[in-house]
Amino acid sequence: MDETTTPHDQHAHSRADAAPGPPRGRRVWSRRRIMLLAAGVLAVPLAGNTASVLTQTTEASGGQIMRLPGGDLHVVQDGPPGGPTVVLLHGLAGSTTWWDPVLPALRDRHVVRVDLLGHGHSAKPAGGYGIAEQARRLGAVLDRLGVRHATVAGHSTGGAVATSLAEQRHDLVGGIALIDTGPRANAYIGDSLTARLMTTPVIGQVLWRLRSDSTIRDALSTAFTRNVPLPDQVIADVRGMTYRSLTATSEATHAFLKQQPVPDRLAHLGLPTLVIFGSQDRRWQPSSAQDYRRVPHARIEIRRCRPHTHVRGPRHHRSPPARLHPHHRAALTRPSPADRLTDGLETARQREAPHLPGRSQSRHPCRDRERPAR
Repeated sequence: MDETTTPHDQHAHSRADAAPGPPRGRRVWSRRRIMLLAAGVLAVPLAGNTASVLTQTTEASGGQIMRLPGGDLHVVQDGPPGGPTVVLLHGLAGSTTWWDPVLPALRDRHVVRVDLLGHGHSAKPAGGYGIAEQARRLGAVLDRLGVRHATVAGHSTGGAVATSLAEQRHDLVGGIALIDTGPRANAYIGDSLTARLMTTPVIGQVLWRLRSDSTIRDALSTAFTRNVPLPDQVIADVRGMTYRSLTATSEATHAFLKQQPVPDRLAHLGLPTLVIFGSQDRRWQPSSAQDYRRVPHARIEIRRCRPHTHVRGPRHHRSPPARLHPHHRAALTRPSPADRLTDGLETARQREAPHLPGRSQSRHPCRDRERPAR
């Protein structure tokens, strides 16, 4: 007997097709449960990554290591020990190598370079990154080296540390040079999008874990006015840091400036002060350099067409002061960058410097392709 579909069967199928499914509210709730479950699954590794990144620490390594409470520091000395001492401090995410290009100009001086805590070959502990703490630690290093009097030059964050050291140790600091050191917190223009994301909770820790050379270059983009090939050492300096040492140092600098502007800190110290600023700085308002006019005995040098950080090319390390320091010898019409650094530090070193007028300001024209200033 052939199989046929009876009217009764057709009626049964139509009733089955018309049977209602799960209520809409129940379907929505099921999707929410799935999303919540997925979020919970993701939260576990994210929380683990955040904790791992935030608690990472590293011991000091390298050549001369000063063992200090709270964190050991890597120190590099050059030149004759009996010569006038010049202390060179790098900026955020830098290292002692930033200053390599200026060493030939300082061959007759005792040059002390220090990797700040959390940087270079120095220790990278969980804490101790306050600017005053960094300065006290630096003072202890100089005491152990037998340094009794020094001119201190610092780039950016290094300038904040130099300022704090001058506040704490009037007996030790005889002159100070600040290169692109922001005078106050509200003069800060800002970082790149990548750098801002890097400091965002959870997202920042993920980016740090997955950071590539390209990510680091994007984060550093506002340190330059144009696209330049960053030396490998610049990338290595950032990679060598921990997330905690990077963000804590940045936060400490902001807190230091917010507590009291740098010019106000220096105004009552009576130190010969050299201030170098780039007219196209993309991290600090270039006009804010005028705040340093409140500092007696200060000389302000505005370098036109210069950014916050400077490189000499793909074969050289980044060296802000080599490009920014002025020449103070009127007899030299085409001084080299090394000469400008030497003269600037020598002028700051001399407490009685009649040729260094107080509150003066000098401007130099743009130098394309790094030609010496005329």
